[in-house]
Amino acid sequence: MEDRVSDGTGIGSDLGGTDAERAARRDQAVRAAVEEGLLGPDTPVVGLLDVTGIRESAAALRAAFEAVTAPGTPVLHAFAVKATPLVPVLRLLDEEGVGAEVASPGELALARAAGVPPERTVLDSPAKTPGELREALALGIALNADNPQELERIDALVKSSGGPSAPLGIRVNPQVGGGSIEALSTATATSKFGVALRDAGAREWVVRAYLDRPWLTRLHAHTGSQGIPLTLMAQGVRETYRLAEEINERAGRRQVDTLDIGGGLPVNFASDATTPTYAEYARVLREAVPGLFDGRYGLVTEFGRSLLAKHGTVVARVEYAKSAGGRAVAVTHAGVQVATRTVYAPGAWPLRIAAYDGKGRPKEGPAVVQDVAGPACFAGDLLAVGRSLPLLEQGDYAAALDTGAYYFAHHYAYNSLARPGVYGFGPDGTGGLAFAVVREPQTVEEIVAESGGPHASALTTLRPAPRHEDTADAGS
Repeated sequence: MEDRVSDGTGIGSDLGGTDAERAARRDQAVRAAVEEGLLGPDTPVVGLLDVTGIRESAAALRAAFEAVTAPGTPVLHAFAVKATPLVPVLRLLDEEGVGAEVASPGELALARAAGVPPERTVLDSPAKTPGELREALALGIALNADNPQELERIDALVKSSGGPSAPLGIRVNPQVGGGSIEALSTATATSKFGVALRDAGAREWVVRAYLDRPWLTRLHAHTGSQGIPLTLMAQGVRETYRLAEEINERAGRRQVDTLDIGGGLPVNFASDATTPTYAEYARVLREAVPGLFDGRYGLVTEFGRSLLAKHGTVVARVEYAKSAGGRAVAVTHAGVQVATRTVYAPGAWPLRIAAYDGKGRPKEGPAVVQDVAGPACFAGDLLAVGRSLPLLEQGDYAAALDTGAYYFAHHYAYNSLARPGVYGFGPDGTGGLAFAVVREPQTVEEIVAESGGPHASALTTLRPAPRHEDTADAGS
């Protein structure tokens, strides 16, 4: 069984509760899900969300920045919706004082359905259509132009409307380098995001863009996500801050009044310990960019994975237990359809697996080296390879931990496997747990409908035109 004891550093206290308490809630939830029938032979995979943990993360984020920011400084923490695009999650975070950062029409629609107000919403897509820009401006949603062509579109919309109706800014790429996961490093020399500041003439173009447009009042940068060290994140923020200072000095006034410093706090997937913490990151920022918190600039953050990852668990029933080449293999119902990144890039996205018995209790027993496989029809559909766990047997459960972000909310429909149901859990007031439906499990009828079922005859109605010689033969 995995070690569920806190490392004694007190890191878990940054979340308002210890790491051991969070692990204990998870164990309780798995058992309760089995007892209540949310997990079983007919429902072999579910996603579980710890509502208490989510609330604690939101509180820790707010507290970390309040501790280093001058009183009265406007701070908007906007959750990166892509991390967990589920309306009930967005509603919960909004209740906890966290808005929404959206990057597509779909994400904006989810935020609006959750009731997130426009003034607590930020649009950051790198490929906004004219219609998206028009909608955001009409709603009063803050947005950051990604490039000169997009700024030209915004120019036309602002002119036609008689002035901006929302906070507007430009996204820049400070080009400070990448981390250990190249695909998530957004401040490299060739990143697709924002205006590359170190390219020839780019910095002067950005400064001039602000001087020519007094209504540009925000400046945005995002250095990266998982795999980015805190020092590199702080370096990206420092470069953005310096640019804002330069713009304001040349403008002769405080034109840039808000800095959007993005998010991207890495998550520890190796243990239950929460590290790094928001408090640690805030301290690193204060040391690297002291002027950031003196009250002259409002702040926007866009954390995603770090708010949700530790509070989600994907639990799958072991359908069969077998052996191949002398190694035990547990064939489960969670694989590439819920853990796409882990299956295709296991080196970058390894997951911890916890073993539970058929009643949902943490499984005891000697560690056995085994593979934990998914249900998809290809050999690489593996959640874990050569992992030491109590032997998983038919009817047991394998839980993929730290999967509250970018896992059960981003379904990959390989083999037309259904999206699992997602349930939030919290105390019921009597020492037990109460569950709430976050997303209903997908039905096979819905799979058929999404796969063109209502249009089954669409292609057979398209007949080839008769050949010329066929027409001639028919006439003779």
